[in-house]
Amino acid sequence: MRGFAFLGLLLGAIAIGVNPVLAKDLTIEDQRVLKDLREGDMGKLVVHREARPRIEEAWGDLYGNSVDVASFEGKVVLLNFWATWCPPCRKEMPGIDRLAGELSGDDFAVVALSTDRFDVERITDFFEEIEVQHLDVHQDRTGATARRAGALGLPVTLILDRQGREIARMAGEAEWDSERAKAILTQVIEMTTPSS
Repeated sequence: MRGFAFLGLLLGAIAIGVNPVLAKDLTIEDQRVLKDLREGDMGKLVVHREARPRIEEAWGDLYGNSVDVASFEGKVVLLNFWATWCPPCRKEMPGIDRLAGELSGDDFAVVALSTDRFDVERITDFFEEIEVQHLDVHQDRTGATARRAGALGLPVTLILDRQGREIARMAGEAEWDSERAKAILTQVIEMTTPSS
């Protein structure tokens, strides 16, 4: 019995040692670099002194599956709260889709989380209308995730570190596929890359 307990502890320690989620926290210098990159509409980006706790509330995807922030653990995430009835949200969505096409991969994900309480078809119709190519449908139908995130107005966009903690936030629309936005996101990806 002791052998199995020891083996479990050993395997757990090994898993922790190679787990990419254990990326480093942003230092004060990292935060300064990010703040210095804020220009244009990125000037509205608020970089937090300390990462905020991960949001645990789940939402649904197109097929009714449960999804949450932990589903993206190990990646930097741009989490955008939006709705089909929100004109600024609709205006920025093509740029968010282009950003997803350019940067999404092993280290980065874009989640456009609709707060619409209507049927999911309204979201899919809008995505079809603007020819979304890179975003999956996510719907926070109850609004629980948006409330927990403090996304009271729309759009609100969070930058989450590899542990799913909020490190920056923007209220209002932005050109998320702009060179300045991509520079900030690329910096976050690099800053949070685990040491080998």
